[in-house]
Amino acid sequence: MHTEDILTVNRVASCLKVTPQYVRKLIKENRLKSTRVGKQWLINPIDLKNFIKDDDFFIEPDDHERLDSDIPPIIALSFFSGAMGLDIGMERGGIKSLLACEFNKYCRMTIAKNRPNMALIGDINQYSAEDILKMAKIPKGHKIDVIFGGPPCQAFSTAGNRRGFDDERGNVFLRYIKIVSELKPRYVVIENVRGLLSTPYPYGTLTTPVKGGALCIIIERLKQAGYTISFNLYNAANYGAPQIRERVVIIGKLGNEKVPYLYPTNSNISKYKLPDWNTLGMALEKIKNIKEHHHINFPENRLKFYRILKEGQYWKNLPPELQVEAMGSKLKLGGGKTGFYRRLSFEKPSPTLVTNPTMPATDLCHPIEDRPLSVEEYSCIQGFPLNWKICGPILEQYKQIGNAVPIKLGEAIAKTIIADMKGENKIPPEDFPYSRYKHTSDVTWYAEMKKKIKKALELEDGEQMESLF
Repeated sequence: MHTEDILTVNRVASCLKVTPQYVRKLIKENRLKSTRVGKQWLINPIDLKNFIKDDDFFIEPDDHERLDSDIPPIIALSFFSGAMGLDIGMERGGIKSLLACEFNKYCRMTIAKNRPNMALIGDINQYSAEDILKMAKIPKGHKIDVIFGGPPCQAFSTAGNRRGFDDERGNVFLRYIKIVSELKPRYVVIENVRGLLSTPYPYGTLTTPVKGGALCIIIERLKQAGYTISFNLYNAANYGAPQIRERVVIIGKLGNEKVPYLYPTNSNISKYKLPDWNTLGMALEKIKNIKEHHHINFPENRLKFYRILKEGQYWKNLPPELQVEAMGSKLKLGGGKTGFYRRLSFEKPSPTLVTNPTMPATDLCHPIEDRPLSVEEYSCIQGFPLNWKICGPILEQYKQIGNAVPIKLGEAIAKTIIADMKGENKIPPEDFPYSRYKHTSDVTWYAEMKKKIKKALELEDGEQMESLF
């Protein structure tokens, strides 16, 4: 071994795309073999290679072109791909993406680990439509069939600050629409949180925000690009996911025809004669033989209450004197507070998976074990393949999976689009409750928006504005 082949801490940090401090941490933990020479730690390249292999360490990938050059029957591109929940669902439904766009480094690791052959790009603002086609190896003259993605939801979440387009992430939303308008796919899909339906924003000549104004802007931009829009708020449990998770799905079709709503596969209402919702127990049965579950822990001061609670119970099932001790000032909060000290039930679908299963107001405690749901259970509930590798520290793994689109919902989207392509549309029952909420479809939401805009105009001296409708 030549002296020049020996690596310094800084060289290793550069190779691994981490800080020198992190490399020293690996050395201190005896995870990375090294030799101390004077004040320096030196690493043999062979030892570095062995570390990467044995520690299952994955290096953040650079942006890269698609490795294959074949052109599938349906050409699709994915944006804001995350851990690829929507991608996997779309693929199972018959639409496979040639390119993923993702900025988060841990999500990028996950994408490259599981889909090494597909194109990968980072910041959407750094790529033109022409650049994207080049990275995906789509020859000139080939039309794109589908572009799908979930632009960052935080700017629109009911739990966030709801800054909408004044937030940088909201502007990324508009950049996504601009890319769509330039590439002109036959179909465009946007998935987002329920809060998008009511995010306030000034619209038209209005100077004051109106609830739903942000979605008005989004739809207006899509219509200007030539798309006819349909959308609804869908509960993933109605599409086979073992989880109550409600998300807005917007489908735009180039031209004057509207895509039908997603046809349900499951329902908890017997009159629709569909299979009942899938339960948490049914999902976890698939991983019953997994020997090791990776999870974070509840603090001891909360565990003492969980040890009292049984499957399906929550803080109200504690003895009255312990309710006060457990909840403290939170007892004065409004609402049912059903997420506090919540043990899940095997007999029901899981509640919405959040980015951390120990957040006090949205606890996701295992039905019978004194721990939160594990990363493996999270992944199973969302529908990820058992061999799907989620990269990064454990909290980042929870975050990736918690932010993902349930695979079954993605599959329903793809099947609806393919049926529309073939002219074999299946129309859902007219009165089907897609979610727990009212006025969530493009038809009913539009009707409510007209009322809100009219009222807002009256408050602003009756000024007139172009109608979105």
